[in-house]
Amino acid sequence: MPLSDPAPRDHLHTRNVTCTGYRRSDGLWDIEGHITDVKTYGFKNHDRGDIPAGEPIHQMWLRLTIDDHMVIQAVEAVTDHAPFAACNEIAPNYEKLVGLKIGPGLKQQIRERVGGIDGCTHLTELMGPVATTAFQTIFPLRAKEAAEKQRRAEEQGMAAPRKKRSPLVNSCHGWRSDGAAVKRIAPDSYTGPQDD
Repeated sequence: MPLSDPAPRDHLHTRNVTCTGYRRSDGLWDIEGHITDVKTYGFKNHDRGDIPAGEPIHQMWLRLTIDDHMVIQAVEAVTDHAPFAACNEIAPNYEKLVGLKIGPGLKQQIRERVGGIDGCTHLTELMGPVATTAFQTIFPLRAKEAAEKQRRAEEQGMAAPRKKRSPLVNSCHGWRSDGAAVKRIAPDSYTGPQDD
C-alpha cells in the first residue's frame, strides 16, 4: 500500500542509495553501496562553480569485502561528486574499518574510526545500508547451504550439525524471539508460548 496522497508540493531533492551484494570466486563477499544527492534546480557552489539541476551534489561509492564471519577484509571508498574539493581526500580513511565485524556495536566502532573530521558523513551513513545488504546477501545463501549439508548428513545416517542461534533473532519486531516468524524459521530460538 503506498503512502496517502500528499499536500500540494514542489520536488526539490532526491537521495538515491543503491546497495548490491556479490559472492566472489575466492569465497569472500563484496557489498557495494552508491549514494547520490541531486537537486531539481541549479545553484552556485564555491568549489565547483555552477551545478546544474540533475547533477549530483554528492556521489559516493563504498565497497566492503567481507568473509563468512562478517569481518571486513578490505574497504574501498570513492567520492566522484562532493560540495568541497577536500571531500575526496578522506576516502582512504575508510580502510580503517578493516577488521571490524558487521553486527552489534558496529555503528559505535565506525564512529570511533572514521567519525567527525576523520570521515565523510555520507560515506559513513552509507555503511548502514551496506551492512544490512551484507546480511541480506550472505545469510539466506548460507542458510540454504547449511540446510543442504544437513540433508546430505541425514541421508548418510550421520548426526545433524548443531544449529546456531540466528543473529537476526530480536533484531527487529518481526524477528522477535516470541514471534511467529522465529517459531517457524528458527524454532530453537523461539521463546513464546508452546502449543499444547
